[in-house]
Amino acid sequence: MIAVLLVDDHPVVRAGYARLLEQDGACRVVAEADSMAAGYQCFVAHEPDITITDLSLPDASGLELLRRIRARAPSARVLLFSIHDQPALAERARELGAAGYLGKRSAPQDLCAAVRQVARGGIWFSEAGGSEQNLLEGLTPREFEVFRLIASGMSPAACAEALHLSAKTVANHQTAIKDKLGLDNAAALAHLALRCGVIARPPE
Repeated sequence: MIAVLLVDDHPVVRAGYARLLEQDGACRVVAEADSMAAGYQCFVAHEPDITITDLSLPDASGLELLRRIRARAPSARVLLFSIHDQPALAERARELGAAGYLGKRSAPQDLCAAVRQVARGGIWFSEAGGSEQNLLEGLTPREFEVFRLIASGMSPAACAEALHLSAKTVANHQTAIKDKLGLDNAAALAHLALRCGVIARPPE
């Protein structure tokens, strides 16, 4: 049986995933968590075969959870889920060592297939494109996180608090991001993030 850790801040969503995976017959959900911090603690405590995490968590990104897990256990298998098909985020997840990235619009059987493939040592990435994706490849993982938060409208101070960084460090990251992307203000960062699918367009 494949031991799975589920990380998602919506209990109903977690319950649905758990039921789906356990009905598949190959998986056993050994722990659940509703935040990045709790997810990391559960990973340390249970050492699951696969961690499935949502990209958007209340305290930090699923990318940060991926980074921490891989720092502790470089061979850990992590599968990210997102409600939006985000090419740039899928690529960043791949760069950080994710074993898979799956859109939540995927068919239910795709999740089970992805888990089985990842458990066998394979990878599973939903098809993703995006003509401007290469613009973001020069950012470090930390710069990408700062870019995503600033582009989503978060203030530098709130960004620093969310990532547990000093205001000066965030300011330095902002400068590096703008230099690398050739952009000079937050609005331009937001437009690029929208075009690349890093953030979702707000409803009309």
